[in-house]
Amino acid sequence: MSEREFRDYSPKRDREAVRRVYRECGWLDKGKEPALEAFLKGSRAIVAEVNAEAECVVLTAQGTMRYLDEDLPASFVTGVTTSRVARKQGLASELTARCVARDATEGSLISCLGMFEQGYYDRLGFSTGGYEHWYAFDPAELTLVAKPRAPRRIAADDWKAVHAARLRRRRVHGGCNLSAPELTKGEMLWTTNGFGLGYFDGRRGTLSHYVWCDGKESEHGPYTISWSVFRTREEFLELMGLVKSLGDQVHLVRMQEPPGIQLQDLLRQPFKARQVAERAKYETKLTATAYWQARICDLAGCLERTHLAGKPVRFNLVLADPIEPFLPKRTDWRGVGGEYVVTLGPASGAEPGKSRSLPTLKAGVGAFTRLWLGVRPATGLSFTDSLAGSGSLLEALDEVLRLPEPKPDWDF
Repeated sequence: MSEREFRDYSPKRDREAVRRVYRECGWLDKGKEPALEAFLKGSRAIVAEVNAEAECVVLTAQGTMRYLDEDLPASFVTGVTTSRVARKQGLASELTARCVARDATEGSLISCLGMFEQGYYDRLGFSTGGYEHWYAFDPAELTLVAKPRAPRRIAADDWKAVHAARLRRRRVHGGCNLSAPELTKGEMLWTTNGFGLGYFDGRRGTLSHYVWCDGKESEHGPYTISWSVFRTREEFLELMGLVKSLGDQVHLVRMQEPPGIQLQDLLRQPFKARQVAERAKYETKLTATAYWQARICDLAGCLERTHLAGKPVRFNLVLADPIEPFLPKRTDWRGVGGEYVVTLGPASGAEPGKSRSLPTLKAGVGAFTRLWLGVRPATGLSFTDSLAGSGSLLEALDEVLRLPEPKPDWDF
């Protein structure tokens, strides 16, 4: 056996080594092994061996990302971990690149991940998504008047029903679904004192709307709502009324702002509450962080499913993709770098080649992914990212790509 080798994860052979890697990264506390096992079962894993031991592991999962009204096949990098003895060997980058290439070959049009820090995954063509808002507030300060019905308890044993409802939730542009139910089971098991509250108003009494919470500090909180699921305005308001009902005892709840909804609308005197509790344990605050990234894996495939309103824009695209040096020579998929003639409009597309009559846009694949998703407009990206073109072309792209900000609404 070579000193370093890449291969598929084997539960029998690698379970203890992978647990050790996760512990050394600080991602696996004692007693949380079943959560990791659920993630491994719901994912595809590749490991890098060093001296006959798995010392680096990358997990990916299949699912979809919504682009306007289209659901695109997507791959999600759900875990990248390296042990203490294998740091700075290039293993994580190479393994991740191999996983992206494999999933692209099998039909994923786009790949997404959650980053530990900005910059690292840029070398593989990933670039930063939009800001996610997390609001910490006193639930008693919610202005809702209507009293919610008594909910039903939801436990980790209900993971199949919880996942099924999650897949049926209200989704907007950028909304992601990860297919394997074991991934939701793993998330539920990973929370501390996790609990759920919800309602079974779905077809044939299925779970319809709920919140899943981390209750690490169970008496007065803070509680963290790991995610919420609802389909309608009425279901959302009932869940927020349920959160308010916790306010007799719980002093702070932290939750991600649902796509398209401004939580501040439902809070009484949010500025006063923030000032009164500033720097305290139960501080009311709103934070914005961009912690997910994405990259296009099939340019023609993505644009074929892109249907935009407005006047079509045609241009040459010179696309740079930095992933190729991280891939083995025998890999069929080599990234999406090259020259294309692109159309963006009601019927979009990309064809290899170049037209002398068209303006040219030069972009890295990450910057173009951000443009296509609507993370930021072309003119703004030209200020800060690897995207350049004439002023008239950038303005035309701003006009045709008037998209809602993408919201995955699923941490991965």
